[in-house]
Amino acid sequence: MKIYADRFPTAARQFLTDLLVVVWVYAAIRGALWLHDLVQKLAVPGQKLEGAGGGLADNLAEAGGKVGRVPLVGDELTAPFERAAGAARALAEAGRDQQELVDQLAVALAVAVLIFPLGLVLVGWLPLRVRWIRRAGSAAKLATAPAGRDLLALRALAGQPLDRLTRIAPDVAEAWRRGDDATVEALAALELRRLGLRAGR
Repeated sequence: MKIYADRFPTAARQFLTDLLVVVWVYAAIRGALWLHDLVQKLAVPGQKLEGAGGGLADNLAEAGGKVGRVPLVGDELTAPFERAAGAARALAEAGRDQQELVDQLAVALAVAVLIFPLGLVLVGWLPLRVRWIRRAGSAAKLATAPAGRDLLALRALAGQPLDRLTRIAPDVAEAWRRGDDATVEALAALELRRLGLRAGR
């Protein structure tokens, strides 16, 4: 399996493209994490509300318990403390709900930010890269076999521009049909060069 081309211009272009893709993905992930952390800061008021409400509810419940021990009127005096403690617990619950909402929003925004850049990589760059790797690997195997070089020459005849073909021979198709070794080698080399591979490999 070939990852990069043999020829410098093609290999350099592939390497730079791969490097840019890595930087692009890294920047997208860093940006998504930054946005996540930024949105998470909105949960701070909810955390304070939960802490304050919970602490107030505990204190009121403790005070109600002490007041409830007063003879004769203890039960009547406890009721306001219990209602106030319930209200404080409701505040703490609202703080928890706000934190959960902010957490869900932070995750959703981070995922939304990642969808486009990662989608470009998975749909645009990756299929092209895998297709080149497969084609280059197949061409490199074909180049080592005589029949394979003939197939490469045929592919060059079918896909290369006419001006390049006529540079090899004025009647290049006829020369290929005759099995002219020099023409077959030149056509195979032309096809390998198109993929950035060297004919000697």
